[in-house]
Amino acid sequence: MALLVQKFGGTSVGTTERIEAVADKVCRFRKEGHDIVVVVSAMSGETNRLIGLAQNIMEEPTPREMDVLVSTGEQVTIALLSMALQKRGCEARSYTGSQVRILTDSTHTKARIRQIDEQRMREDLTAGRVVVVAGFQGTDEHGNITTLGRGGSDTTAVALAAALKADECQIYTDVDGVYTTDPRVVDSARRLDQITFEEMIEMASLGSKVLQIRSVEFAGKYNVPLRVLSSFQDGGGTLITFEDESVMEQPVVSGIAFNRDEAKLTISGVPDTPGSALNILKPISDANIEVDMIVQNVGADNHTDFTFTVHRSDYKRAKEVLDQVARDLGAREEVSGDNKIAKVSIVGVGMRSHAGVATTMFEALSREGINIQMISTSEIKISVVIAEKYLELAVRALHSAFELGEPDAEGQ
Repeated sequence: MALLVQKFGGTSVGTTERIEAVADKVCRFRKEGHDIVVVVSAMSGETNRLIGLAQNIMEEPTPREMDVLVSTGEQVTIALLSMALQKRGCEARSYTGSQVRILTDSTHTKARIRQIDEQRMREDLTAGRVVVVAGFQGTDEHGNITTLGRGGSDTTAVALAAALKADECQIYTDVDGVYTTDPRVVDSARRLDQITFEEMIEMASLGSKVLQIRSVEFAGKYNVPLRVLSSFQDGGGTLITFEDESVMEQPVVSGIAFNRDEAKLTISGVPDTPGSALNILKPISDANIEVDMIVQNVGADNHTDFTFTVHRSDYKRAKEVLDQVARDLGAREEVSGDNKIAKVSIVGVGMRSHAGVATTMFEALSREGINIQMISTSEIKISVVIAEKYLELAVRALHSAFELGEPDAEGQ
């Protein structure tokens, strides 16, 4: 039998009834002979409630005390789930991050895991117990409670699976796997049985919200097979693993990701001299604004137009910074911007060995009258920036062009 690490998110444990349902599922695996470690998040809405309490007291709470506060949400869940398992005759023991000894650095609210002491967990597993661990949290070398930031519970689960050398890390969520694209946009979107770590990292970074990129990177680094499953329905889910070289023909494109939260800024007429890009982007970086896609066009008059994209929430602040940069550099024209854009990306390891992928993509968009504003590529992805109003049309057109849907749904 296998050693499994199973993670259940806030929606999966959002009520006591759902916690009971999780206990039923875990007990079935245990009765089949599997060793089980369960990682849980706080009940849905609980972390936001705790943050609200803190802000009622202090407008900007200190990071250390915030970690002490928000880590209590998972502590409630581990206790309730352990009770539900025990009620079913399934021996269980709960642990906070500090009890398991998940050692992190001291960066409060976004700590990184340094080491895990798996001895207690192994002792419980040997004794036939289910181990229930609070996700999202750990402790630093001084004994301070820390939290792991966004996607922290997924990262906890993958880290425990790596430390225990588990056979599989199973992430239970409100979807039944990874799809070729968002089924809410394309009815014929198909659940993938398998996807590579590379593809999943690209999908997550480009807008797919099934998994946090940090947990996928962690799983890839430590060779932890990762599976996405539904908490609410049975099924095989999607296995995320390394590229299978025995597969002769990989799909050219595995999926389509998109992101609406994009904005672009252009600074025109900048002198084309060494250091210009640095002079433009360093003030943006100093303002703690992340830049995504970059395009630079050099004109015949030795001046350049420089365009880049940022998260839409950073648009106003980035434009203010860039206006000052333009004045400092003596740019010929005002800074221009557009916060009504979207990014659409095709992803697939098969793109490495197939020509004409970009042509197929651009033809599909051209047929729909969709203009491409920016292009970015890597070995296994092509991303384009388009007007936001054409986003769903673009996703449907590309999904059809690369024949990603169920055959019956697309008339194949």
